[in-house]
Amino acid sequence: MDDHAAIELAGLTKRYKRDSGWFTAVDNVTLSVPAGQVLGLLGPNGAGKTTTIKMTCGLILPTAGTIRLGGYDVTRQRGDAVRHLGAVLEGSRNVYWPLSAWQNLLYFGRLKGLRGREIKPRAQHLLTGLGLWEHRNETVGSFSRGMQQKVAIAAALITDPPVILLDEPTLGLDVEAARTVRDWITRLSREEGKTVVLTTHQLGIVQELADRIAVIRSGKIIADLPTADLLARYAEDRFEVRVAGLPGGIAGALPAGARAEADTETTRVTLRDASQDGLRGFLNDLWAREVPVLSVTRAQPDLEAIFLRLIRSGSAVDDGAAGMMTADPERAA
Repeated sequence: MDDHAAIELAGLTKRYKRDSGWFTAVDNVTLSVPAGQVLGLLGPNGAGKTTTIKMTCGLILPTAGTIRLGGYDVTRQRGDAVRHLGAVLEGSRNVYWPLSAWQNLLYFGRLKGLRGREIKPRAQHLLTGLGLWEHRNETVGSFSRGMQQKVAIAAALITDPPVILLDEPTLGLDVEAARTVRDWITRLSREEGKTVVLTTHQLGIVQELADRIAVIRSGKIIADLPTADLLARYAEDRFEVRVAGLPGGIAGALPAGARAEADTETTRVTLRDASQDGLRGFLNDLWAREVPVLSVTRAQPDLEAIFLRLIRSGSAVDDGAAGMMTADPERAA
């Protein structure tokens, strides 16, 4: 085991009895997440994400393998392990609706061993930061879905845990509230050194926040790479050149297969399958025509395009990546 890892999964396996046989939900998963890293754990429904997260939280016992949080074994040292953890689980009622937001935070703080004088300033800080302070004495059941989600996040953070598991944390939030939560995740990891595991279908959030991405398809981890490396592996041999003026002014300079699109007072030219020599020749032609070149970028698909490509393909990006998983019965249709 890595002494510096905040989360360590080793040979993690979960099997369920089904009909006349056994169904393997998680199969021999090995994964290590360093302290302070944001890991995006991605996959379609039924990929094993939820079972893995719930085993990490100690809510489901593994059939085999070990889980360590901050060096503590979740099965054998559950009390010490879960004190290192805060979690928001998608589809679960993470807080008590008959209680107010303030009462929820006091309750969960005391449940996890904090004293009242420790809880109150922390609760005020969290509720203020998440825009809920003015509603602290209202019952959570009267809140919107987004406000309830923010109370759940505050409850997960009330003990200032070093490890945070967030399953669809921005689900049901409006744009402003989602931005608040994203800023919190950034602050937790960059400024406070928290380890965050983020699962979501909103891939733009993962691309923005995650230091590393693990992708699960058909029960197996098919990619486990730093975000920049994963994106770089799918960079394409295309260039985009933005120039001043409308397409008519560069019609004679366009090479075969190039596409020009007008955008207000500028034009974006896409060079398909362009080599460095082809790009240089095009730029030289533009400069000879005295066409102002505003920018040159290499085309790169976003994370959503890469994710879909990985899910639809039959091969893994990194054969040495973490572990293997199979379909999650809690989400499989």
